[in-house]
Amino acid sequence: MERTEKRENIACIGAGYWGKNLVRNFAALGALRAVCDLNRDTLRTYKDLYPRTHLTTNTQEVFQDDGVEGVVIATPAETHFKMAMQALEQGKDVFVEKPLALSVREGEELVAGARERERILMVGHILEYHPGILKMKELIQTGELGKINYVYSNRLNLGKFRKEENILWSFAPHDISVILLLVEEMPVAVAAHGGNYVQKEIADVTVTNMRFASGLQAHIFVSWLHPFKEQKLVVVGDKRMAVFNDVVPHDKLLLFEHHIDWIDRIPVPRREDAKAIDFADTEPLKAECAQFLESIATRRPPRTDGQEGLRVLRILEASQQSLKDNGKVVSLDQAPSQPPFFIHPTSVIDQSCSVGPGTKIWHYSHVMNAVIGTNCTIGQNVFIGGKVNIGNNVKIQNNVSVFEAVTLEDDVFCGPSCVFTNVYNPRSFISRKDEFRETLVKKGATIGANATIVCGNTLGRFCFIGAGAVVTQDVPDYAIVYGNPGRIQGWMCECGVKLAVSDSGEETESATCSACGKQYEKIARKVYEVG
Repeated sequence: MERTEKRENIACIGAGYWGKNLVRNFAALGALRAVCDLNRDTLRTYKDLYPRTHLTTNTQEVFQDDGVEGVVIATPAETHFKMAMQALEQGKDVFVEKPLALSVREGEELVAGARERERILMVGHILEYHPGILKMKELIQTGELGKINYVYSNRLNLGKFRKEENILWSFAPHDISVILLLVEEMPVAVAAHGGNYVQKEIADVTVTNMRFASGLQAHIFVSWLHPFKEQKLVVVGDKRMAVFNDVVPHDKLLLFEHHIDWIDRIPVPRREDAKAIDFADTEPLKAECAQFLESIATRRPPRTDGQEGLRVLRILEASQQSLKDNGKVVSLDQAPSQPPFFIHPTSVIDQSCSVGPGTKIWHYSHVMNAVIGTNCTIGQNVFIGGKVNIGNNVKIQNNVSVFEAVTLEDDVFCGPSCVFTNVYNPRSFISRKDEFRETLVKKGATIGANATIVCGNTLGRFCFIGAGAVVTQDVPDYAIVYGNPGRIQGWMCECGVKLAVSDSGEETESATCSACGKQYEKIARKVYEVG
């Protein structure tokens, strides 16, 4: 992921232990404008390396610099919320290292602040950009491992001890984010155990168990009191098992074709040699930094946006509560901090959009800065463009794209793969964004599978567009339209039963729905409800 245009627009706040790596990568990407750190000795090390880069100990210089578009925060975790909020308030896009904050409440404030200001908010969950992890996800998605039964992750080392957060908050965000990426599901309950050995009240070792509604189990073992470094992720499927080991120099991803035979009703394991799985040899941090620059340029949310950071925070906070209560199981099903709507982890929801209570957004959908009402259902692989307005109780089935300039009123149904357009005479080499034609779909209308709605038309209340129809003109209330081009073929009651009235002529006719008893009158090719 490379930008086509280099622009020095990034300021890094915090250039020490981890920040120096961010500085190096943004400099290599031609985007480093400023470095801010309280340690003057640290700043002096960059003077010769990056002579064009502004060096400062004053964060306000960074926030007030109009040339800075994105601020990268790699300061201690206890400062993340304050720093990120200040940057957002100054109109900057923000990339904050993990964890997003030290509480769900603070994380929610950051996400809301970014949404209100239409700013990018990104979290530094670097392993989601690791080519090995992405290859493991591909193995899962293509069914190589079969049904995933169990995941466990170890992240162990000796030091670095911290005072502002314990080992759970320091190490586990990486493992939690990766597990959520791989299994595409939030846990319903967590339980955590740990011990404090070096510093009172600060856990040095924790084991966290996560239980998922699908039956999947996962555990995370983290420690900074370990004799050697280990970063290992194991995914156990009912077909194969995969192991990602990030500390070995070669063959970091192995696939095991172990299987179990049942002999005389006794399970007998059959071990096979491991197979090394190749993947691209690219630096994850460089890909992560490039993602931030890409999001700034395109205004598309990054893979690890504020919502993803919030999901990790909710698990961390529940695990911390369990740790405090000596391993008591904590449910995430009824956590008060959960949003009043459901968004599948694989979907991308821009921070500037508004989603009403009770709405469900399913797999691999993308919603830009749209307004979606209450109790809607957005199916798989749906795209909803910017400035789209969707009413209440709307159902959009799989593979539908609702583009800018389209409005769906309450109770609209969009069948699978139906199509909306917003430009009447498109050319790929001519921009016609100023020529969008508005499409209005009125209350209760139904659009059948694979139908095409040409822009600039209005679909009337409770009309019914048949499967595969091509609508090229306004559709009156209650009309049934099908064919190419679409023509009025009859009339439909609100309840979805065809009315016994003709589809042409100027005569006046009356009809009563055979199902619900509602009464209608057709006058000059228009139908009205009369009782």
